[in-house]
Amino acid sequence: MQFRRYGIYYTPRPGALADFGAAWMGWDPVSGQSMAHPALKGLPRDISEITASPRKYGLHGTIKPPFHLAEGKSAEGLSSDFESLCSKLAPIRLNGLVLARLENFIALKVNGDQKRLANLAATVVCELDTFRAPPSKAELARRRKANLSASQEALLTRWGYPYVLNEFRFHLTLTGCLGTDVETTIAALAPRIEPLLERPFKIDSLTLVGEDTNGMFHEVHRQNLSG
Repeated sequence: MQFRRYGIYYTPRPGALADFGAAWMGWDPVSGQSMAHPALKGLPRDISEITASPRKYGLHGTIKPPFHLAEGKSAEGLSSDFESLCSKLAPIRLNGLVLARLENFIALKVNGDQKRLANLAATVVCELDTFRAPPSKAELARRRKANLSASQEALLTRWGYPYVLNEFRFHLTLTGCLGTDVETTIAALAPRIEPLLERPFKIDSLTLVGEDTNGMFHEVHRQNLSG
């Protein structure tokens, strides 16, 4: 399959959280197939509406944001360098993940310090940056609509994305913007997802993903962190 963009994500290994995440989102990046949503009581809206915005990505935490390949670079070269980099990176153990409100959407975020994870993400962003084509003017303009800070603007200019390095905040997005429905959605979702969250939370692999021509993301290659 030909992909128009690539990214590096954390994605849950096969298991209960991955299965629930694929059903909740309605998209499984591993199989590249749409999934039936689970039945959850108490939601203020239909799940298909709640998850419409993040669905194309699947359940994931961004490590290196999606990018177009730079001129002269190949998907094969990216995959090879990604594999080599992962062989030098050590697994990370964190306290756990918690279901939380992030502004007007819901996500799983790290409970406790995430400095080691931020350092890992920074290494991936920097080491694989030669594969990233500069963002288009349209993409830059779209990013700047978010009223970026001076730090975020500098990161956007240098790295093509405003929320990397010192602005990195790891999370697994579960919904789009919910407005006043955030707390009701958390109350309905918590009993189903919280029992699936392992403590401690381990990141021992990363996933190279690709975006197809319909905008849906697929797992290209999962690689263990073996450094």
